[in-house]
Amino acid sequence: MDQIHLMKVFVAVGEEESFAAASRRIDLSPAAVSRAIATLEQDLGVHLLARTTRNVKLTEAGRRYLDDTRHILASIAEANEAAAGVNAAPKGNLSVTASVLFGREFITPCIVRFLQAYPEVDVSAYFLDRLVNLTDEGIDVAVRIGPLPDSSMKALRVGQVRRILCASPDYLARHGTPDHPADLLRHTIIAASGISPRVDWKFGAAADPTMVRIKPRLTVTSNDAAITAATAGLGIARLLSYQVGAELASGDLQIILADYEEAPWPVHILHRESKFGSSKVRHFIDMLAEHLRTHPHLV
Repeated sequence: MDQIHLMKVFVAVGEEESFAAASRRIDLSPAAVSRAIATLEQDLGVHLLARTTRNVKLTEAGRRYLDDTRHILASIAEANEAAAGVNAAPKGNLSVTASVLFGREFITPCIVRFLQAYPEVDVSAYFLDRLVNLTDEGIDVAVRIGPLPDSSMKALRVGQVRRILCASPDYLARHGTPDHPADLLRHTIIAASGISPRVDWKFGAAADPTMVRIKPRLTVTSNDAAITAATAGLGIARLLSYQVGAELASGDLQIILADYEEAPWPVHILHRESKFGSSKVRHFIDMLAEHLRTHPHLV
């Protein structure tokens, strides 16, 4: 059998952990899927899957082969696309990831424009408040906020955001405006972080920071909830500037202690290193970069 065909069948079985689900996914009969896996294992001389009466699991060799096979198939697809011409219209599936609020406010409008411009593309958007490994999870494009670790990813800087303290005018009128980070100990604090009885906040330059250990009155794991509580006048919240851009513009929230802010955090578009250019990735990155670089909340 064709090696590429065998690889595609194996990836389907490995990801689905089921012969029946894989057969439905790639529109082959269960018998054809079983024959393909048997042929592949015979050719390689190794067991890739451990079969039981209930399920199918990857062996250690199977997990390594699945990762390698994904990369090979992705490179083949990109090479075919490149061979079709650099000006070919984007087509196929594009996967994108970003944090929840950033994805909703900044990425989704761009995705809508992209889909309207290129009808042969479909997009899978993963908006999650965790770091997604582009290689392991097969993601084409990511937007990251903050310093980047060294990696093989290509990065394009498109803006910056600030980590700010903010409160409603009503709260500040009732309780006063802090002049120094230490004054926060006398204020009601809203913490958008993991649940913890105490939170350390850092202020100022990295070379000479000021640390303040606070005890939040309200701790939430959702930035949306922290914004709602701060806007309602409960207390002071620490958020990224883009997250409260609308509230700052309307005057529902005000920035405080701006002189003690850390250095701005960069915003980058990341994509996987590749020797071939992907039309859909190139076009989307171009559109997204223009959209983000001109957004007033990312300057």
